[in-house]
Amino acid sequence: MTPDVDGNGAPTQSWRELAVERSLDSARVRAETRVQRFIDAALELVDESETGRDFTVQEVVERSGQSLRSFYQHFGGKQELLLALFEESVRSAVELVRQKVAAERTPRDRLRRFVVTYHEMCRPGRRGRSKRPSPTRALAELAHQLLTTQPAEAARAFAPLVAVFEQLLDEAVEAGVVRGDLAPRRVAGVVLEAITFDAFSTAIGGLSAEETGVDPAEELWDLLFDGLAPRT
Repeated sequence: MTPDVDGNGAPTQSWRELAVERSLDSARVRAETRVQRFIDAALELVDESETGRDFTVQEVVERSGQSLRSFYQHFGGKQELLLALFEESVRSAVELVRQKVAAERTPRDRLRRFVVTYHEMCRPGRRGRSKRPSPTRALAELAHQLLTTQPAEAARAFAPLVAVFEQLLDEAVEAGVVRGDLAPRRVAGVVLEAITFDAFSTAIGGLSAEETGVDPAEELWDLLFDGLAPRT
């Protein structure tokens, strides 16, 4: 680390402060590595479990190859781990959504791609089939739990995804393809909740995509964009 210097070339920090800062930086890197190993282990267990959360802290510890003491140095318990896992899932979703929408040419098509891509992420997947844990697979199970039991924490975790949708919405409003008299944050919240819960719509409506012959993501997009009124 090169120390910052003033106009006379003298360090603005003492060497003692710099030594402590180096130590803290090193400790931070080690802590981040340990946390990531716990998260990766939990993602593997989510991928293998039936509900996405029927695993124990001890199983996470054993899968990560670390100690129980180390786990509780970084997490207050399983619920904090689930929140961290949810945040990881959202970050993964944001990265994928950005890649997908970037390939679309118009604001309307970018909005549609967001809805369809995120809907596909939230659908319950077949477990134990992938060679590596899928962060987005955890999103559906954890979202439903956290949105009902810890809405404030879920809202904070969702913030990066909401920001992406708000940006796309602003572009669509500017292009004149979406109404401009609606609050973007409110619209983003409603749309994301609709997508998240619609991914499990077969449990309510009783019809699968195979039975209807319609992609549920495309069907939801049509409903969100065109509403229930007949087309003219």
